[in-house]
Amino acid sequence: MNKISTYILTEEFSTAEVLKLYCSEFEALEPIVCSDLQDVYSKISADSDSIILVDFSDTQSGRIDFIAKTCQKYPKCKVIALSDNPSVNLIVEAMRAGAKEFLPVPVIKNEFTDSINKLLSCSDEDVQKCKCKIISVFSNKGGIGKTSLATNLALELAKITKENIALIDLNFQTGDITTFLDLKPSFNISYMLENIDKINETFLLSTLEQYKRTSLYVLADPPYFKQADDIKPTQITKLFNTLKDTFSYIIVDAEASFDGKNIAALDNSDVILLVTVANLPALRNTQRCLELFDKLGYDTDKTKIVVNRYMDNDEIKEEDVKKVLSKDVFWKIPNNYFAIMNAINKGIPVSEINGLTNVAQSYRELAKYMSDNLYKKNLEQKYENILEN
Repeated sequence: MNKISTYILTEEFSTAEVLKLYCSEFEALEPIVCSDLQDVYSKISADSDSIILVDFSDTQSGRIDFIAKTCQKYPKCKVIALSDNPSVNLIVEAMRAGAKEFLPVPVIKNEFTDSINKLLSCSDEDVQKCKCKIISVFSNKGGIGKTSLATNLALELAKITKENIALIDLNFQTGDITTFLDLKPSFNISYMLENIDKINETFLLSTLEQYKRTSLYVLADPPYFKQADDIKPTQITKLFNTLKDTFSYIIVDAEASFDGKNIAALDNSDVILLVTVANLPALRNTQRCLELFDKLGYDTDKTKIVVNRYMDNDEIKEEDVKKVLSKDVFWKIPNNYFAIMNAINKGIPVSEINGLTNVAQSYRELAKYMSDNLYKKNLEQKYENILEN
């Protein structure tokens, strides 16, 4: 039986001895104590699995970069980060760099055992599926700007995270995403659903329409009304579960309706960006949406209010929106009619027209905020006990 080289990167003798002892109880592991980053890096083989235990207790210098460099060059290598003084920011940095698990020092035996067992038993697909987040952009009123938001948010997430992002057009009869991005896709959601059992990562990345040279992939709406009628809510759920294997984020431009397919998309979403504008008819519609979401049993945190085309000198202020909806405003996107229409008419995102405009900056900041906070929230939940101690 070939053993898995398990590199223990620490300058603390006691930590090294404890980890060696714990590793010795796994027949599959061969512990190797190291104190030098370059020494570990030179010993790793690209052709075989390996595990690295990286201790941040003694020093943090260069170790985040080491994890990122190692995980990128040696994808079969799995990293566990450790620290005697863990913080949310340290955990976020280590996990973003590529660490699979995080353990506090002194290391507790059962926690170490659980982490190793996860690494030995979990496939990359399982890890990806847990990592993937679904964000639906929704309004039950047309002309609010949700397609602009969905499109620009998806592209900015692709730029910021450098991870695979899927943008799905669920406006089955009036979808505009391909127009907004000037795409002419060969395949659409109907084709994808017809071939759902054949789908793997290679199929997805070659079938979905890639936007230029980014990591954004678009799944277009069906071209014929009849195709949309044949789609069932259960198929939407199955599609999302399949896409989770390949994509870190799934951005859904949801239809402005409450039919079964759309509800299935909203049910499966981790976050719903509920888009409105600062006028009474739109806010009344938003109120109705919130009431329905409450009846559907959605957690109040799941729905985020986004006020589009916001102007500081509007008659209805942010405080008024909050009062009417009994809910805080999550994000405000400034009104910039000319920048948005120029982008739509040219079929390119706002940031590619002029990345310095207020609306382009707002989309970029929203993507960064959502990416960072979703990531931090997941890690805080996962490592709640570590951070409390």
